[in-house]
Amino acid sequence: MTPLGSWWAAPEVGSRLHELRREKDLPRVRKLAKQYAEAALKPLLDDGRATAVAVTADQPHNGWLNLDIEVIDATGNVQVFRHPVRVI
Repeated sequence: MTPLGSWWAAPEVGSRLHELRREKDLPRVRKLAKQYAEAALKPLLDDGRATAVAVTADQPHNGWLNLDIEVIDATGNVQVFRHPVRVI
């Protein structure tokens, strides 16, 4: 949830996911969340720390949106993360 550009040491680190806190719980928000997460994780692919990143979004329309993230790291290990995002 680090806002994009807010870390002094590397302005390219972070995401735009924090912007979704102001969004209504509409279907288009799921697409935005997926795009924001993919953009934030792209540096993992660019610098070789990961060989693949897959992001799926689940929106139960209860004020939350869940991002399921699967990362295959450079050694071939699969890391799975679930990241909840608050929406209104």
